[in-house]
Amino acid sequence: MMLRRSIYKSPAQLRSMVEPGLITAAMLDAVRAMIQPGVTTLELDAAASAVLDQRGAKSNFQMVRGYRHTICASVNEQVVHGIPSHRPLEPGDILSIDAGAEYQGWNGDSAFTVVLPDPARPVLVAARTRLSEITEGSLWAGIAAFATASHIGEIGVAVERYVEASGEGYGILRDYVGHGIGRKMHESPSVFNYRVQDPGAEVRPGLVLAIEPMVVGGDQATFVEDDDWTVSTLDGTAGSHWEHSVAVHDGGIWVLTAPDGGAAGLAPFGVTPTPVQ
Repeated sequence: MMLRRSIYKSPAQLRSMVEPGLITAAMLDAVRAMIQPGVTTLELDAAASAVLDQRGAKSNFQMVRGYRHTICASVNEQVVHGIPSHRPLEPGDILSIDAGAEYQGWNGDSAFTVVLPDPARPVLVAARTRLSEITEGSLWAGIAAFATASHIGEIGVAVERYVEASGEGYGILRDYVGHGIGRKMHESPSVFNYRVQDPGAEVRPGLVLAIEPMVVGGDQATFVEDDDWTVSTLDGTAGSHWEHSVAVHDGGIWVLTAPDGGAAGLAPFGVTPTPVQ
């Protein structure tokens, strides 16, 4: 007989998820500090790996069968699951970094997007920066909705509404969604970034979700490249990916992969996070 683990964590289990979240944030901070033209995404991968070694953690990405790297690095038309390579970053690139840490059997997962400056192409940089800003904003809109939602379907409504309100006509990936997180990096339930008929799981203390909108400059249709990992847009438009692991607990909500618990990102939405006790 197979026992099905509850999607809701106990207070003690939530406390165990704080450190892997902070380690994940530290990995991304180390990578972010290195991003500039001429640096390769393999060098960024090594920087993230060094943080894991320092903190006594493991890469949960390397626990996915067939994946050997610590981060995913997706450039330009690549949206998610890009493999680090020897390709140097170039001015004007839009780069999404996704990383996760496993520490003492618990997981964190987070992602951000950055646009490299390019004085020669200000229009391109402005357009890609706008895409990243709207994607990040939709992430925080989704997290803010999570703070007051009765069911997780409200998160997708908030994300889609925020993206639509930009008036840019962006696409939201349909084939790739957020997820629960805990003992495994990917757990139930699925967290859609768009409206669905099913209201989804009930939001109550102990629920931890990786909320991760993936937004593109054009049509949402994608394909997997020949490396069997990298997801790129069919129309060649740029992609952006932002993600946080977020816990609901008895005292409120806390963004596990943000050192401030999400205070800065949630402030515009009138939500104040409360630390996990």
